[in-house]
Amino acid sequence: MSRRRKQKTKKPRRIDISPEQAKALIKRASENMSAEDTEVIKGMADTLFFLSQSADQKSQSIRRLLKIIFGSSSERSKDILPPEEPEPNNSGDSDSNPSESDPEESENEGTAKADRRKGGKPKGEGRLKPEDYSGASTEQFACEHLKHGDACPLCRKGKLYFKEPERLVRLTSSAPLQASIYEIERYRCNTCGETFKADLPEHVGKEKYDSKSIAMLCLLHYGAGMPFNRLEHLQASVGVPLPSSTQWDMVVGGAISFFPIMEYLMNEAANGKIIHNDDTTAKILEFMGKRKGDKALQEDKPHRKGMFTTGIVSQLNDHQIALYCTGVHHAGENLEALLKKRQVDYAPIQMCDGLEHNVPKELKTILANCMAHARRKFVEIFENFPEKCKHVILELAKVYHNDAYTREQNMTDHDRLAYHKENSELTMSDLRLWMQKQIDEKEVEPNSGLGQAINYSLKRWEALTLFLKKPGAPLDNNICYAVYGITNVMPHS
Repeated sequence: MSRRRKQKTKKPRRIDISPEQAKALIKRASENMSAEDTEVIKGMADTLFFLSQSADQKSQSIRRLLKIIFGSSSERSKDILPPEEPEPNNSGDSDSNPSESDPEESENEGTAKADRRKGGKPKGEGRLKPEDYSGASTEQFACEHLKHGDACPLCRKGKLYFKEPERLVRLTSSAPLQASIYEIERYRCNTCGETFKADLPEHVGKEKYDSKSIAMLCLLHYGAGMPFNRLEHLQASVGVPLPSSTQWDMVVGGAISFFPIMEYLMNEAANGKIIHNDDTTAKILEFMGKRKGDKALQEDKPHRKGMFTTGIVSQLNDHQIALYCTGVHHAGENLEALLKKRQVDYAPIQMCDGLEHNVPKELKTILANCMAHARRKFVEIFENFPEKCKHVILELAKVYHNDAYTREQNMTDHDRLAYHKENSELTMSDLRLWMQKQIDEKEVEPNSGLGQAINYSLKRWEALTLFLKKPGAPLDNNICYAVYGITNVMPHS
């Protein structure tokens, strides 16, 4: 029985036309066709535009979903743009700090690459120095039969002098939380029944769980994201059992010690000159299902179902304070609660994305919006509109390169502002005119992915370009995702 050969369906050639070109095509068709046929062609064109926009939006949603599941892919310019089109000044990344290359470093890098091509490994590459192990203990070993000034045991002519010790690093493993058992000798009188025990040294302590074990548990759970149940299984496998319920009791009991530190950090963070904030979704079991009935925490927001983790990074002088709070309040409300502790009389610069929930309602801030978020709108639709998105990405690359240069030169806020006005203002002005032209002259469909990306930037242009008007205003909110620390919880969260 012969099998029919499956015919391969030929993929249609894609033709991109603007709405104006479509209208011109319909007009020409109306001159040579009946009104009924013209309506059919017009309906086909509208359907194609609708399907194209829907497909573009769905593909963006799928790409975002893939980032959530498999991790965020790189948004660096060199990974987005075609390889034959080098980006200007080797920079422009929202998540990198581009800098001018040093000739000596370039030569060393070239040598290292050559060694790798030969199958070898550059000397010292990928190795940590003993000084990098700041948490390691140091044990010294002395030469038992030698000392400074002795005759050389080999040639018997020279004298020995002291040389810097050789330092070796040795790593071992142990349970995250270790246990020690102390056996206390006891005696009991066979007449009166009194028991006598040996005295314990002071380092044993009176508590079963010392402060170091509680601190390590907090770091593992809140800093490294280790679940209590997973740590319970790990501890049991190495012979030092630690039930998850016990871990929670340790954390709750130890949290009291951190309250004064938390309160001090919050008071200091409230006075920051620049404050970053942003939200991400979270799940809290007490606020879900049957548990959410009578929680006092939700008395002022009884019908709110959303749960958020807010990250706040306050820049105070040369220090950065990171605060995190999880609850039913969003970033704007958490920031407002923090700013009520503010003791200085000037408004801070607030850096966030374009969501209204990030802005406090009652207290005033100088709003700056994240350029990385605006840039990401074009990165997500690059495959659908490569030429126009490439133009935006390359123009923003120049601004990021200028900002990296100001950091390399350790410029003051006022010098940085002057440098950006001289080198970045014209670039941003031309980019705004280009975006406005795309909308005004209908070169892009307003409801398309590109049109939405352009409108997002134009609507927030003043906040996106605050770095051209206010000394110290940052370009983006990336620090909110780069700074991690022990979780601090707001009083109402």
